[in-house]
Amino acid sequence: MTGIVAWIVEVWTFFISHILSIGISDVIDIILVSVLIYYIYKFIRERRAGKLAMGIGVLALMMILSNVFELSVINYFMKNIFQIGLIAAVIIFQPELRSLLENMGGDSIKGLRSIGEDKENQQTLKFINEVCEAVGEMSMSKTGALIVIEQSTKLGDIIATGTTVNADTSSMLIRNIFFNKSPLHDGAMIIRDRRIFAAGCLLPLATKNNITKELGTRHRAAIGASEASDALVVVVSEETGTISLAHKGHMHRGYDVVRLKAKLDSLLIEEKSKKKSILSKKNRTQK
Repeated sequence: MTGIVAWIVEVWTFFISHILSIGISDVIDIILVSVLIYYIYKFIRERRAGKLAMGIGVLALMMILSNVFELSVINYFMKNIFQIGLIAAVIIFQPELRSLLENMGGDSIKGLRSIGEDKENQQTLKFINEVCEAVGEMSMSKTGALIVIEQSTKLGDIIATGTTVNADTSSMLIRNIFFNKSPLHDGAMIIRDRRIFAAGCLLPLATKNNITKELGTRHRAAIGASEASDALVVVVSEETGTISLAHKGHMHRGYDVVRLKAKLDSLLIEEKSKKKSILSKKNRTQK
């Protein structure tokens, strides 16, 4: 028992002395190691290697306890298990390790910015596909819909009039919300950061007087929302199934799924990439 107390005191003294001697380089070192551990955890979390990591953690804990309580036999076995087991693990999980190293190398190492942009564009493309798939289905069934895609202008006032959803965007969820028996189908859906943020929201009506009388309340609300912000508003007519897109106070009608997808790609991916490129060039010129 005296040995354990002495060991605890020794560890505590060692810990305090190192805490007091921490410098800026040590802080940077800790941050980098933490980031590395986070990405390793993220990589193995949904793979077979996750269970292996848990097993190694249990064995490591047993080895530490055997050292603390001076259990020499268990400590001997643990050391041998680690020497042989880690080599076996590398062989068994070679595909996962190879995948990890390939992700760390190759073209992706060109820069974190390009990685982030590529990932964001892929997520945006997936989001556009889900929206267009839902819009196509609702157009065929003549299910009325009003989908507002928030951009730089925040729509907090409009969101406050509806019900918060905050769910990943999926074709099935969009169609369920606008199903005519759903309690939220009459209002507008607000999409923020590629997520369905709210539904059943009330939009301001258009202020223009020259809008054709053929357009109903849903289309006028879409134009109104696009006048008050830079949002993109997709409308599906309940009477005709016609797909329309409101942007910057103008309504463009007669879209099919292919044309709508191309337009959203242009507005949400290509134009944003051009703006980022122009801004980057301006920054370099100013420097």
